[in-house]
Amino acid sequence: MFSTFKSSKKWLFAFGGLLSLFGLIAFTEIRHGQKHVQAVIIRIDQTDGYRFLTRRDAMGYLTNEGADPIIGKDYADVDLRRLEKRLKQHGLVKNCQISRDLTGTLLVVIEQPRPLARLVTASDGARTVSGQYVSEDGHFFPISMNYSARVPILTGNYFDQNRSLASERNKALLDLLKRIHNDSFWRAQIAELSVDKQGEVTMWPQMGNHQIEFGPPTELDAKFRKLKLVYTDVLPAKGWDRYSRVSVQYRNQIVCE
Repeated sequence: MFSTFKSSKKWLFAFGGLLSLFGLIAFTEIRHGQKHVQAVIIRIDQTDGYRFLTRRDAMGYLTNEGADPIIGKDYADVDLRRLEKRLKQHGLVKNCQISRDLTGTLLVVIEQPRPLARLVTASDGARTVSGQYVSEDGHFFPISMNYSARVPILTGNYFDQNRSLASERNKALLDLLKRIHNDSFWRAQIAELSVDKQGEVTMWPQMGNHQIEFGPPTELDAKFRKLKLVYTDVLPAKGWDRYSRVSVQYRNQIVCE
């Protein structure tokens, strides 16, 4: 009986030693994995349904189109801040955060810019897409081959000299674009805005053959209130094609001709 106990104890120690060995091997493998990038997980913010970027695009930006591979690289040689800076150089990346987890995975979270309008320029008398949107913070960013946002067209000589709306001087125009974007009625109704050299705004709607003379992008509440009256009371009664010109730019006046 005593011999059986000693034998059982011996097997127990042997089993425990084997288990410790496997645990040590597993721990060593995990520690080895933690020292190298095992995988890259890319999460792209798609709020509002915008899909300008794909994970393949982001991986290309991250690795300098494959010239600087990341997977398998020692974490001591991975500069997360430098990678974030590299991503932010691309216009389709508004912001990003890169971190690592305990398993050796690199986590990349990307925020895309949100467009308010699409800039179109004139070339030799023909209108051509310039390849830019204006974002909610006033910066212009390139169009994407992956996705086309349904936003108003933006035209006019004003943009010959103004390549950004992210300034105090252009705040009023940016506020106008935000006002249209954030209101479901006007977002569906306004198809195009043209801004002349003096900053005067003319709009064209989705419905009707008229143009809207909005004037400078100021007194937005009063002007949109008058314009809403035209669309809810005047045009339904008189006909959507009755007028070629609607002006709300003057105080206390609505002109329909």
